[in-house]
Amino acid sequence: MASLYDRADIYDLIEDESRREIYKKHWETIGSSREIKSLLDVSIGSGNVTLPAADLGIRLSGSDLSRAMLDRCRQKAEMGKIDIELKCCDFRSVSDQFEEKFDCVASTGNSLPHVNNEEVLSTLEQMDKLVKKGGYLYFDIRNWDKILRERKRFYLYNPFFDGDTRINLVQVWDYHEDDTMDFQLLYTFEKDNRIFQREHFQEHYNPIQRKMLLNKIQKMGYSDIEIMNFPACIPGVDIEETDWYSVIARKI
Repeated sequence: MASLYDRADIYDLIEDESRREIYKKHWETIGSSREIKSLLDVSIGSGNVTLPAADLGIRLSGSDLSRAMLDRCRQKAEMGKIDIELKCCDFRSVSDQFEEKFDCVASTGNSLPHVNNEEVLSTLEQMDKLVKKGGYLYFDIRNWDKILRERKRFYLYNPFFDGDTRINLVQVWDYHEDDTMDFQLLYTFEKDNRIFQREHFQEHYNPIQRKMLLNKIQKMGYSDIEIMNFPACIPGVDIEETDWYSVIARKI
């Protein structure tokens, strides 16, 4: 089954200027009480979450395993006149790819659970090697505790538009006995009340509990651990009930 991450053109259809502004406000919130001048995103994808941080004067670097997504990110950076260093690599060995240390090393887009739990923990160690002393480790991730508690099958998005084409996206979640999951992503494209295109992608995930992630960060010597909604600029959301959350912690 095809992966959505090989189709950056479809992946980006849900994005628009209003979402970009939200991501910019997200980084403004993150940086309101922290000094972050350089940021490495080890799962930058097409850059939707991370590129808006450049508007705040943050120098960006990024890596991803998908060349298609990196090509898209590079195009958007060029259009926005954003100077960014991009490398194609696996985040499980990212510390071999960058020589400098950063004020913040991040993983965005719920990317960590693409690998098994033990590899997630070793990836956090890889990220830590690139964080300056006094710098920050960051990730945003789906609320897998909630997903496993509720065991929903269907996750529906509001329709969005590409010109006069209406796009509908439904995710169907399959739960497996080995505690992994497959997300079926079903896109339909409508014009003049007629579906003229269908796309089906499948992504495999390894749910990971928040407690495991926080315990690992603490064992690595991080303090001032803050758990926020994602995007962080949206206040007043119960972390136990939100669909997605972000975590940032300071390296002692």
